[in-house]
Order: sequence, then structure tokens, then C-alpha cells
Amino acid sequence: MLRMVEKEYIRKLHFRKGWSIRKISRQLQHSRVTVRKMLLDSDEPQYSQKEPRPKPKMDPYMGIITQWLEDDKKSPKKQKHTAKRVFDRLVEEYDFDGSESTVRKAVRELRGSLKECYLVLTANPGEQVQVDFGHATVSIDGEEVKITLFCMKFKYSKVPFVVAFRTEKIEAFLEGHVRAFEYFQGTPETGMYDNATTQVVKVLNGPLRKEHETFMSLRTHYLFDSTFQGVGKPNEKGSIEGLVGYVRRNSLVPKRDFGSFEELNDHLLAWCEREKKRHSALWEEEQRALRPLPEMRYCSATIVPVKVNTYGLVNCHRNRYSVPSEYVGRTLLAKIYVDRIEITDNEKTVATHQRSYKKNETHMKIEHFLPVLEIKAHAVANARVIRELPPVFQTMRNSLKKTGPLWYREYVRILLLLKNHSLHELEGALLQVDSYSFENVMELLKEELPDVRAIRLESHEINKYEALFERVVQ
Repeated sequence: MLRMVEKEYIRKLHFRKGWSIRKISRQLQHSRVTVRKMLLDSDEPQYSQKEPRPKPKMDPYMGIITQWLEDDKKSPKKQKHTAKRVFDRLVEEYDFDGSESTVRKAVRELRGSLKECYLVLTANPGEQVQVDFGHATVSIDGEEVKITLFCMKFKYSKVPFVVAFRTEKIEAFLEGHVRAFEYFQGTPETGMYDNATTQVVKVLNGPLRKEHETFMSLRTHYLFDSTFQGVGKPNEKGSIEGLVGYVRRNSLVPKRDFGSFEELNDHLLAWCEREKKRHSALWEEEQRALRPLPEMRYCSATIVPVKVNTYGLVNCHRNRYSVPSEYVGRTLLAKIYVDRIEITDNEKTVATHQRSYKKNETHMKIEHFLPVLEIKAHAVANARVIRELPPVFQTMRNSLKKTGPLWYREYVRILLLLKNHSLHELEGALLQVDSYSFENVMELLKEELPDVRAIRLESHEINKYEALFERVVQ
């Protein structure tokens, strides 16, 4: 192949000195065909092979390998042919006697020629959001915590919504949608999803899916449709896949310590606001195309039946939570949200607890056990629910013990004030009293009467009432 310096020389001889093609061919010992090619363009000379070089060892098997690689497109991502597996099959099934390196080179060339061509995807305003979960590690109140990021992004305007949860279970998936739609103040026509178990129970042929019933109820409430990416084809949901990494890099770097989950989510929301402002022109078009939110807020909880044991506790997600003692032996319903657990009897909420993501914990509220303490007053000496009260209650117990063996009666009398006052109010009163007694505490808890001098009555014209009375008498 001619070098660029030779091509330059040939072109100068012809165009500047006027040499003919025949003269250049004769003087430089190049064919006239070659000289003509050099004169057609000034680009660097390129070698182009008209036909692939023969591969005597591999040519008989190239069609077989090509078919195996084509079949791989329909196989699960982790069950495709490697170059070694191709070599092993050729040896086992076709008595191939070539080397593994030869097979590896052939497979590499074939895979290069079988590269898939992708299409650029787009959407109209309000047409599509893409949804996914991602993960990040943050510091919350000095503790390293692995969090789940629920990410939703509009395809048209590229405006995102991100919220952090401690889980990616179905209740987080539901709550993420509720918060996102309320943030966007509207809903899209369609949501694009992967095939996670939070939304898909079974992948059927082509685009068909057997969807999670709870996910279907979410779609029914907000009246949007759903589509799913092909199995092993994250490119179909590329912009949201990129969003997860984009959020981590741009909102959580450098690493900082958040005082609470609420502070973390406030930080993420502020980042979303900045992104919305950055895409403000497109967002205005997007927002006009959204469907309005329904009047009722969607209940983003999973609901399970729970049996109240003899200790007034129910088991829920490997933890125990208390309910009022009157429900012992009953079957209630537990509504499991991402941040709390509500226990209900029909439509009535009988207990609410902050949700724990640890295991084998017991969470009790003293007000649930007050009726039991009225009957079993002596149990305050060792009851766990008493031992877990704030420190001032332990101080009161130790002080009352010195008054004699019946100390627990006074202790229970004071605790029963929780029927009409909150734990916070009672704790505040105990911190102020000079000595612990029912009367002293009760005195501090008395509600102040309103100042009658501050009461203002509306003035009325008395003659109107007199005129009305005369009309009735007549």
C-alpha cells in the first residue's frame, strides 16, 4: 500500500507540474489504475480487503458458531455462550482439532459483526415516566446506612423525583409513586419499568406480564398504563438507569452526615427542585399535559392479618408491636407503610408504631397496658413496658420504693393519669414536682381556665329580635 508521502508526490507531479498519468506510471513504476486512485482524493491511503481471508480451520464451523450466538439473544443474560464454551462444544460435538485461541478470535470477530443497533427513544409531554430503584451508602446520625433510592423521571422533560427509603419492598415502591405524583402534581399516561417482583409476578411471552395485584391497584387508582423493558435489555429504560448513578454522583458527593432520614430526603428534594428549574421550559410543557391527581390519596401500605398474643403484642416483619390489652386473642389487620405500622380493627386504628427495620425487637406503648396495671398494680415492679419508660419514671419508682411495701399503688395512680394526658405531658410534670405523689403531679397537670375578660361576644341589634317576636305573636 502506498504511503501518504508517495501519494502527495504523485498528486503534485500531476496537478502542479502537469505530468500525465502515463508518465507518472512509467517513471514511478506504479500502475495507471493506482495513479488514478491517488489523483481522485487527497485522503490518507486506506487498505480495504475485498474478501475476508480464508480460515481453513474455522471456516467449516463459522455458520454453527453464528447460530449459537444468535440463539444467545433469547437466553438469560447469565446463560450465554462464552468463547471457552464454544470451543468445548466444538470439540465434544464436532471433533474440532484446532486451538482454543483460534476459536476465541473467531468468536470475537463474529460478536463484533453481530452488534445490535439501538434506536433513539423519545416521548411526548406527559406521555411517559421511567421508574427504578437504586442504592447508595450515606451517613445518618453518624451511622453508615445502605439506603434505597426510588427514582422517577419524565422521558420528555427529564425532570426527576428521588426519595430515600430503608427498603425496596412493595410498600416503598407504592409510597414512592404517591410522593412522586404529589410532587409533580399530576400523573403520566404510562410508566416504564423493569421486571422486578414489586410489579411483575411472571414474565410471559414478548411484552406480556403477569403483574402484581397491588401494583395493578396503584395503576387503577391513578389511571396510568405500564410497559416493561425486555428481559436483559436495560437500554430500553436507559435514561432512568442513568438517573440512579447521576443522583449518587451529583447529590450525594461529597459524602456528608445527615441528622435523620427526613433531613436526607429534604436534601434530595432540594436537588430535584434545582433539576426542575434547569429544565423549566420543557417542564412547563410536561406539566400542562399531566392528568390531574385523584381526590383520595392512595393507601401505600401492604395489609396483613395479625393475631394478638396473650402479651398484647402482634408479630409483624420479625418484630413485635403492642396493641390495647382489650384486643388480646383477636385477629386484627396491620397496615405496613415504609415509615410506620398501623394496626386496625375494621376501620378503626387501634395502634400506630414507627416501623423498625431491625429484627427481633419489641415496641410497646404504656397506654396500651393501663387497664392491666389497674388490676395487676404490683406488676409495675418488673414490667418491661415500665422499665422502658423515660428516666424520670425510673427515678420516681426508686423514690416511691422507699415509702414502704405498697409503693406501687401510688406509682400506678400516677401512671393512670396517662388516660387523659400524653406521656410527654406527664414526663414534664414529673420533672417539676418536689416530691412524687398523685396530688402533686395532678396539680401541675390541671388545665388553666380561660380568662373571661378576654372573651368577646358578637354584638346584635335587639330590635330585630323584638320585631321577629311580634310577628310570631300575631
